[in-house]
Amino acid sequence: MIEGLARLTDMAESGLASFVLVFMRIGAVMFLLPGFGDNSIPQRVRLALTFAFALVVWPMIAPTLDPPSPERPLFFQMIIEACAGLLLGLSLRLMIFALQFAGSVAAQSTSLAQIFGSGVAPDPMPAIGNLMMLAGVALAVTTGLHVKVAILLARSYEILPLGLPIPSQDVATWGTARVGAAFALGFSLAAPFVLTAFAYNVALGAINRAMPTLMVAFIGAPAIVGASILLLLLASPLMLTFWNARLDDVIMNPLAVPR
Repeated sequence: MIEGLARLTDMAESGLASFVLVFMRIGAVMFLLPGFGDNSIPQRVRLALTFAFALVVWPMIAPTLDPPSPERPLFFQMIIEACAGLLLGLSLRLMIFALQFAGSVAAQSTSLAQIFGSGVAPDPMPAIGNLMMLAGVALAVTTGLHVKVAILLARSYEILPLGLPIPSQDVATWGTARVGAAFALGFSLAAPFVLTAFAYNVALGAINRAMPTLMVAFIGAPAIVGASILLLLLASPLMLTFWNARLDDVIMNPLAVPR
C-alpha cells in the first residue's frame, strides 16, 4: 500500500510539473496572441483566458507527453517552454505588424498620415492602420481564432518537444525570414494605395507643367483623400480576406521558414 501511494504521489508530481510547463508555453503565446493578448484586455481576463486555454489543450496532449526530465531543473525547463511560446506567439503577432505596416504605408502614400487614431493602440498610428488592425483581428476572431490556436498549441509539441532547448541558429534563421515576410506582406497589402499615389503624383506633375500658375495642390488634395477613402472601401474586403488566409497558413505551420 505504501509503495502504491508513493507511486501515485510520483505520478501526481510528474503530471503537475507537466501541466506547469504547458501553462508556461500557453501563457507566453497568450502574451502576443492577437485579440486575446492586447493591452486593452484586462490582465485578470488574460490570465483567465490563459488558464482556460490550458484546460483545453492539456487533455489533448497529456497522453502523448513524456514526463519532465528530472536531470534538469524545473525552472530551466519553464524558461525553455516560455521561449517556445514566445516563438509561436511572435509568428502570429508579426501578422498584425504586417497590417499596421500596410496601414502606415497607405497613409503616407495618400496624405492621410496626419490623421491619428486614439485610445486603440499604445503608440499613435494613422487611422488607416488602426482600422485595418481592428478589422483584421475581428475577422480572425470571428473565423475561429481560438479554436485554431488551441490546435496549434497541441500540435506544437510535435515540433518543439516538452522541455527540450531550441537551437539558436534555427531561431535566428526563422526570425529573419519571418520579419522579412511580414514586411513583404505589408507592402503587398498597401500596393493599391501606393499605385494610386504614384498615378496621382504623375498627373499632378503633368498638370503643373501645363498650367504653372494653377494651384494644383488645392485641387489635388481633396481628390487624393476622396480616392483613398473610396479605394479603402473597395479594396479592404479583398485585403483582409487575403491576410486572413495568410494567417491561417501561419497557424498551420508557424515555424516554417518563408521562401
